[in-house]
Amino acid sequence: MTKIEAIIQVIKDNGGAATLSDIYDNIEKYYPQAKKSREWEAGIRGVLYRDIQNNGSIKKIGLSIYALKDYAEEQKPKKDSVKMHSYIEGICLELGNFKEYKTYTADPSMIYRDNLQLGKFATLEEFPNFSYDEIIQEVKRIDVVWFNGRGLLFPQMVFEVVDSIGTMDAAFSRSLQLSNFKTKFFIVAPEKHRNKYERTIQLERYNDNIERFKFINYDEIIELYDNANRVNAIEAKFFK
Repeated sequence: MTKIEAIIQVIKDNGGAATLSDIYDNIEKYYPQAKKSREWEAGIRGVLYRDIQNNGSIKKIGLSIYALKDYAEEQKPKKDSVKMHSYIEGICLELGNFKEYKTYTADPSMIYRDNLQLGKFATLEEFPNFSYDEIIQEVKRIDVVWFNGRGLLFPQMVFEVVDSIGTMDAAFSRSLQLSNFKTKFFIVAPEKHRNKYERTIQLERYNDNIERFKFINYDEIIELYDNANRVNAIEAKFFK
């Protein structure tokens, strides 16, 4: 079996769509020599890129999601659906990985899209023990956290997905547990929640950290993701 045939088989085993990490973890079942080279990961990515560019058997349907050519990818969830919460979390994880951060999610078993769990996209399974346990226990409940990619792991950016206006205060509270670190706080929510965000951020208890909080609506984060996909496709075409 060739390397591309092994990759195709891994994707088939996964139901027709798989993450890059799925391919890394399972390719040796069908191609035992896959990891013999020091640059084996780059070698696998190269095989994928060439197959896609040559209009082969695989297509790319996300920043790190590959599917068989005839696979019908799942449609984006409606903005008012329950599934939108985990979908936005998945976007935040993929964007963090694309920007070379280490990523963590509090909801690894939730489905992002195409029957793929969020845990497939988080590069950290355990929350780094960078501070006191009381702080760790609270902030590990944040939806998505980006840690620096090199050196000691500290939270650089956190993302709380607020699909229900009643959860916004808790999202602010969890974020503020990191006020002593150089962390940026993002509230990702439907545009209709912006007024609630603006009222909350003006409260006196947030005065010292008001510049660290940012509001991103669903359309904006999805646009960021789509743009990253386009950049990734162009880079793969010319520089891989």
